[in-house]
Amino acid sequence: MTKISVSEAAKAVVRRNTVEVQGGGSFEVFEELFADDFLDHTPQPGRTPDKAGARELYKVLRAAFPDFHADIHWQLADGDRVTTYKTYHGTHKGEFFGIAPTGRKIQFETVDVMGVRDGKITEHWGVANLFSLMRQLGALPGTPKA
Repeated sequence: MTKISVSEAAKAVVRRNTVEVQGGGSFEVFEELFADDFLDHTPQPGRTPDKAGARELYKVLRAAFPDFHADIHWQLADGDRVTTYKTYHGTHKGEFFGIAPTGRKIQFETVDVMGVRDGKITEHWGVANLFSLMRQLGALPGTPKA
């Protein structure tokens, strides 16, 4: 496979995760896409850096924001590493990090890098604007009034 086709295949795997798993809640697809030895180099608070921790995070997000989905603004790939810039959206209808449902619509930006090997996501590094999210949920000073 050429470097271009490896990159395009890796981008397709990451897009499927964003659309079908994160946005669609398909945990069957999660099992298909994530390697058993997956490693998250930047796990969210309270999550383990493995496949189980990623699955748990996705389930928490789907429970808190049942309409959770992302707009992918762009993706760049260098071989089997894919960088994605996206904005997540949702409506806060379930508890999230101890915050009771507010009914507020939220959005926050994320940049992440995922390693893909043999059609499976093997690694993740990411930066999410959780400050903005927590502010929108009323957990921080300067929160806009509902």
